[in-house]
Amino acid sequence: MKIALFGSTGRVGAVVYENARNDHTIHRLTRKIVQEKSLQEIEVTGDVLNEEDVFNTIFGCDAVVSCLNTDKEDVLSRSMPIILKAMRQNGITRIITCGTAGILNSRTEPHLYRFQSNESKRRSSTAAEDHLRAFLMLQASGLQWTVVCPTYLPDGERIGEYRIERDTLPEDGKSISIYDTGDFIYHELMNPQFIRKRVGICY
Repeated sequence: MKIALFGSTGRVGAVVYENARNDHTIHRLTRKIVQEKSLQEIEVTGDVLNEEDVFNTIFGCDAVVSCLNTDKEDVLSRSMPIILKAMRQNGITRIITCGTAGILNSRTEPHLYRFQSNESKRRSSTAAEDHLRAFLMLQASGLQWTVVCPTYLPDGERIGEYRIERDTLPEDGKSISIYDTGDFIYHELMNPQFIRKRVGICY
């Protein structure tokens, strides 16, 4: 498989990259040149907000994985239209993104997202709102998307056992490591089980 990977140098993205690098061709977009790379790799140095850089990353791929981090400049929701446009131009239908548990449905107030409900402990909703706008674009895209939504995300360790649930966070979910999150994203890419679904993941 040829995989376009965004956010490959981030905490979760690096785990996905390590899972995929030996068995697949990776096209990854990085802000600066990465010194160590596999033989089966095409590296594009550039900006996810630049259409040409995104197109060059996605060109010729079979699927897209985005583990981009949010920031105070709404990079997720600003880059998503560019990624979706490049996917359509290349006839790619499959995309998996790493979201946040805040955009899952609330258990206690099902008409709200978790970050809008009494389940949220965060004072600021800026990051969740950026994730939500990106999710709504995916939802409207008609593509075969999956949004993996971890709760509190310490580095932790690879345990290999965790709980998952469609569109909500498993009950009393407290945390999930970057390793188990990245492993699950890769597994979902190889064995799709949650097409057009959000997936809550936690221990």
